[in-house]
Amino acid sequence: MSAQPEHLPAPPPAPAPRAAARLLARIRAERPERTARWLPAFERDWAKALEDSRQTYDLSPLHDVVRTWQVRLDSAPAVDAFVAAGMDDEDGTDLADLLGTRP
Repeated sequence: MSAQPEHLPAPPPAPAPRAAARLLARIRAERPERTARWLPAFERDWAKALEDSRQTYDLSPLHDVVRTWQVRLDSAPAVDAFVAAGMDDEDGTDLADLLGTRP
């Protein structure tokens, strides 16, 4: 008997080829204080994923960076509305907990 699952979940589809460039454009279009924080963070994440991909010949790290940053940028307006409403954010959830980890 094998300990391997019989059915593996399908991997998410690969992001579009220009997805990273579109993310950079979205980050640069944000408010200046966000751009100052997010641009270096995205570039750092992208550089690490690029190096990992070069060493493993696997594009998954790059796809993970694109997916993570898409979620961050898509959720920014909801986070802004939450903070502007004066809600308590002490019991927040880490983004990594929501996105899960790659096997």
